[in-house]
Amino acid sequence: MEAARPALPSDAPAVTDLARTAVGELGLLRGGPVWQLQDARVEPIDEGVAADIDRDVALGLTVVGTIDGTVVGYGVSRLETLTDGSVLAEVSDLYVDPGARGVGLGEAMMDLLVAHAQEAGAIGIDALALPGDRETKNFFETFGLKARAIVVHRSLRATEVPQVPPVPGGDDGGS
Repeated sequence: MEAARPALPSDAPAVTDLARTAVGELGLLRGGPVWQLQDARVEPIDEGVAADIDRDVALGLTVVGTIDGTVVGYGVSRLETLTDGSVLAEVSDLYVDPGARGVGLGEAMMDLLVAHAQEAGAIGIDALALPGDRETKNFFETFGLKARAIVVHRSLRATEVPQVPPVPGGDDGGS
């Protein structure tokens, strides 16, 4: 049976493994190499995961998705106080093991993160989808998330890290 729930300290090893896998998987996508350098979790990942799980619920929430009690997905949101004193929720992590996708775990975890943001009085919720990752973009759009900013980038390195070519007719990163 599939379920989503707040993460427990005992979930940390499974979440750490999933986080490492997510960083590697996203690093292969267009925009992924710079994302890895700027925003991705870094070692010691286990310490960051433990801190997220232990975070006061007033500051954020870590959730897990399970199948028959086994953790196969996780999500993390943080609450940020804006300059006017309002609160914005940011989903920094949302990942489901590829073998467990398509059964509703991502949706169940996102439902918990959205509910937490609403309970906290957040004015909105943000999440990141890398350019060309139409599946992730479409997933977030089902929750009403729309692009509110587009970051553009030009590499200044002499040799560029190989990028996954865009899918013909695929998303160009815009919305």
